[in-house]
Amino acid sequence: MQRPLPVSPHIDTSVSHSARIWDYWLGGKENYPVDQELGDQIAATLPDIVEQARADRAFLGRVVRFAVERGIDQFLDVGTGLPTASNTHEVAQRLNREARVVYVDNDPLVLAHARALLASTPEGRTAYLDADMYDPVDILERAGETLDYSRPVAVTMLGVLWHVLDDDTAKAIVQTLLGALAPGSLLAVAHPTIEVTGTKMADAIEQWNLFGKPPGRWRSPQQLALLFDGLELVEPGIVSCPLWRPDVGADIAPIDQYGGVGILPEV
Repeated sequence: MQRPLPVSPHIDTSVSHSARIWDYWLGGKENYPVDQELGDQIAATLPDIVEQARADRAFLGRVVRFAVERGIDQFLDVGTGLPTASNTHEVAQRLNREARVVYVDNDPLVLAHARALLASTPEGRTAYLDADMYDPVDILERAGETLDYSRPVAVTMLGVLWHVLDDDTAKAIVQTLLGALAPGSLLAVAHPTIEVTGTKMADAIEQWNLFGKPPGRWRSPQQLALLFDGLELVEPGIVSCPLWRPDVGADIAPIDQYGGVGILPEV
């Protein structure tokens, strides 16, 4: 039986929250009964949601490796979620001990566990910002204390932009973040679609919006492509996350979590 999680006065345990439900699906312990209840309800509607959560995490690892192989040693992880296995700094600093990572989230529970995200190598550096993705200018200003914008930065926004319901707002957030970065910088996005399971995913999101927060939506691959305007999409483009440059021998069954990576070209 899972131990009860201590309750913080800054955390609303009466309403489920995306970061905690994601943690529950990944097998973590930093979640409450309200998160487990909704997580189980969604899994009953969409049985492969746990696999989607794991595929999203695996996609992050491959994206970070891809970035480091391109010579990128700076990362801006927006919508970090709760610490789990193979966090961004762990993958990056295994490959380049001098890598710098800034995590961004605005969940009080994530903030409470931020120390787990700050365990940098001596040569590198990590930082955590309690900030809102709806204020990208603030994120850039504060992240600039750790990152050097004259050199390429990899921005990861995995499982976060689906909470931005308006397309123009989502695109504006992305464009503002990228507008401060050097050519060669990278954007990675993972986002739910209905390409694989159709109404099952749509029903699961509707159920989420009834009981959880913040609300979310699915987007088509064509809609996701608009987030990469002005970028050079990396092959194989916007695809189901397990199909994006899979590791040898990996399970590549498609799921409704789609991802893509774009590179900021030279002007």
